[in-house]
Amino acid sequence: MQANIQTEEDKIIEGILSKFKHKFAVLSGKGGTGKTTVTVNIAQTLANLGYKVGVLDSDITGPNIPLMFGVEHATLQSKDDKILPIEVGNIKIVSIEFLLEDKSKAIIWRGPMKIKALKQLIKDVEWGELDFFIVDLPPGSSDEPLSIVQTIKDLDGMVVVTTPQEVSLLDVKKSINFAEVTNVPIIGVIENMSGFKCQHCNEITYIFKKDGGKNVAKDLSLDFLGVIPIIPEICEAGDIGEPAVNTNDATKNVFLEIVNKIIKKTANKA
Repeated sequence: MQANIQTEEDKIIEGILSKFKHKFAVLSGKGGTGKTTVTVNIAQTLANLGYKVGVLDSDITGPNIPLMFGVEHATLQSKDDKILPIEVGNIKIVSIEFLLEDKSKAIIWRGPMKIKALKQLIKDVEWGELDFFIVDLPPGSSDEPLSIVQTIKDLDGMVVVTTPQEVSLLDVKKSINFAEVTNVPIIGVIENMSGFKCQHCNEITYIFKKDGGKNVAKDLSLDFLGVIPIIPEICEAGDIGEPAVNTNDATKNVFLEIVNKIIKKTANKA
């Protein structure tokens, strides 16, 4: 069997990653689960607790992290041959969108170009020391997710986001299988868009069914991190570029419970 040969680029990336106490990725089996919204609010909750957080938007063809943090018009600067991430409080953000001249044009890249770009967004950035490094993965299990798990070999794990309906649950099982095949632990499952609570009568309507994510976690012996109900303010906050945990108490409490479980799980790994 041929031994793995560590390149100079691998050594540089390994040195950068060694400065991050905890590293995890957020994954979903399909689009439309609200995965990026979940990533943004997890990151903001960690920052609000005083942690130094880095967020890598690894969705090369559909980057949305900058919009949801309200920095979509920012451009990356450099210093001493290193790219400086965009900073929002305690959060350092890097996305391919910051490098695009025309953000309305599609990025049409083959796999090798995506992989090269992702490595550069780690290797060429002045990340510094971080408590948590979060990678927002695109849906599915193709080039970007595979590249991330091959590049960040010591991920604490993956947070898997699903919605309760069956079509999402089928795809999330594939995401969990992807993590298993690539030997990445699952930190836990989050069920997003679980139910809508009427602001007038307080009755909860389960528009997309109920307990799907919770049942998947139970069936596969995974930790269930929590339920995020349909809260209109979450969508509104994302559109105006302000994480909902900063503007809505109900959202803040939901994500605080989820984040405390993530902190506990990653601390146990350390």
